[in-house]
Amino acid sequence: MMRVAVDVTFLCMDRQPPGPVPALPDGYEIRREVHPAVSLYRDLYNRIGQDYCWWLRRVMADTQLARVLDDPAVGVYILREHGEVAGFFELDGRQCPDINLAYFGLLPQWIGRGVGLSFLHAAIRTAWGQRPAALRVNTCSADHPRALPNYIRAGFRVVRVLREVWDIPDHAGLSVPVSLRT
Repeated sequence: MMRVAVDVTFLCMDRQPPGPVPALPDGYEIRREVHPAVSLYRDLYNRIGQDYCWWLRRVMADTQLARVLDDPAVGVYILREHGEVAGFFELDGRQCPDINLAYFGLLPQWIGRGVGLSFLHAAIRTAWGQRPAALRVNTCSADHPRALPNYIRAGFRVVRVLREVWDIPDHAGLSVPVSLRT
């Protein structure tokens, strides 16, 4: 096990943000992946989360992950540019009436191309289309440095920040930054 200390920031949005939302750039589209294959999900999760200590789903058994992905309250939405996968987000409505933006990210080669904020707004719009009481998300000090500022800019407010210590199994295969190791 590798012990990692992170500051987890819990955020909430109590109402849909007002005003216009930035459109996705030309050539991009988002589609819900109905009953995504575990292999597809793992590929996206692992490639996007490799640099940000996404480990929980890496160590989850395939059967358990398949149950999560097959739950009608869980939606996986894939961003593509001209048909090529660029990122995904996952909305988890199992804590009804709230929805959790459980995962959100771009593949490394799409970071910095100017699509992240419009992709985030599309995720928010999709979630509010399901009429939750609130939309929640959390991020941590292991995430991309623009994650927290972008969530706040999009209309989330910080609810609390907690220091957590994670024991990440070595077999997860993550390269954890030295600054996070305890």
